[in-house]
Amino acid sequence: MRGTGIETASNIHCKSEYTSLHKVLVVKPSFMEITEVINETQKHYKDQNINVPLALEQHENFVHVLREQNIEVEELPADPALPEQVFTRDIAFTLDERLYIASMSEDVRNQETETLKRWLLDHNISYEDGLPSSIEGGDVVVNGSTIYVGESGRTKREAIQALQERLPSYTVVPLPLDESILHLDCVFNIVDNNTAIVYPPAFTPEGLGMIASTFNLIRVTREEQFQMGPNVLAIGNKTIISLPQNKQVNRGLKAKGFKVIPVDFSEIIKSGGSFRCCTLPLRRE
Repeated sequence: MRGTGIETASNIHCKSEYTSLHKVLVVKPSFMEITEVINETQKHYKDQNINVPLALEQHENFVHVLREQNIEVEELPADPALPEQVFTRDIAFTLDERLYIASMSEDVRNQETETLKRWLLDHNISYEDGLPSSIEGGDVVVNGSTIYVGESGRTKREAIQALQERLPSYTVVPLPLDESILHLDCVFNIVDNNTAIVYPPAFTPEGLGMIASTFNLIRVTREEQFQMGPNVLAIGNKTIISLPQNKQVNRGLKAKGFKVIPVDFSEIIKSGGSFRCCTLPLRRE
């Protein structure tokens, strides 16, 4: 299906991961729970599970920080049947003036896209869907006319090829990932036009070489990758929201002239995602 509503292009616009962020879509972690282990991080925390009141407090503080930075925050309603719903980046991705609904690989997450479609229709926002096989927004990293897509357990080559067919004016670059990696944005994030955060062991030699030839790299240790070190949120003007626990990543960012806003998200990362995962950008300028 192609979307039935149309919102002006000025309200849906995203050509990068790092230009000024104006509007995002989030969901409160009101019903966050590890019910079915679907990634390596959840496997580690499955017995401890999620402290929902603490997750809500951390998420509320994160949203407060976004609004302090003059970012408009829209909220989807939280559904008690959707324990992974906080990770709004996974269920869609915005490319220029187009919003694509993801094709989710896990049954536990399929209903999330239906909730999003209803919200989009209610707000008169068009969308595209129907990409074959599976492709999730956490695997899609945008840099102008180049779109990097992680080839992972959640995103298949068939869907990547179909995305390229739909977007002939873009270059879609597949990046095969180690099987232990959930999404591309867990190991790779572009924070300005010259700089990227990367966890090198996640990539093939060819993939890492291509990234290294394009960006100045801030390399992440295994420990900080487990703590979602690459999954920062760039909000524009060389400003980054990052976990205070990831000290090496933050030092690397500051050394390259970035302002780091530390926000504790330690409860939410137990389910396998951090700041980027929890924000679906609707408008960047």
